[in-house]
Amino acid sequence: MKINGNEIRPGNVIQHKGGLWVAVKIQAVKPGKGGAFAQVELKNLIDGTKLNERFRASETVERVRLEQKDHQFLYADGDMLTFMDVETYDQIQLPKDFVGERAAFLQDGMTVVVESHEGKPIGVSLPDQVALEVVEAEAVVKGQTAASSNKPAILENGVRVMVPPFISVGEKIIVDTNEITYVKRAD
Repeated sequence: MKINGNEIRPGNVIQHKGGLWVAVKIQAVKPGKGGAFAQVELKNLIDGTKLNERFRASETVERVRLEQKDHQFLYADGDMLTFMDVETYDQIQLPKDFVGERAAFLQDGMTVVVESHEGKPIGVSLPDQVALEVVEAEAVVKGQTAASSNKPAILENGVRVMVPPFISVGEKIIVDTNEITYVKRAD
């Protein structure tokens, strides 16, 4: 699907310079001289390299539709993660590096979205928030809660996040998997 250069939005995947790129940041620029253009920060979906590119409104780019399928996370085996297609029950294995640091948030049976282009997986989307138990946190010092200060806590998956002082060991909290930050207490 062809779109104009000024119609690119964050999250769009485009075909550019022989590769697949996702638009990360976009800034519309209207210089005093010459025509307006979109300054687009692109990230390569295959190798993760970044590129800054200018697209004029008159230019067209090929927007790529990715196939998105629900998969269930089954297990981790060394550096490989195994996922199962929830419709066909086909299993695929992807390297842990493919998911990145967010791989620590994968839980048995968790439903994720695997994005693929022409049958080749190029991305895994985890749920935006997960509930995890705090296994290590510093004790609250009386009077410390007056100022809004956070303290480090270690979660059951080994990830360290900053939490409010009232959170203690054994509590379940909701964590944002994209920013790797505390959101709220779990109900």
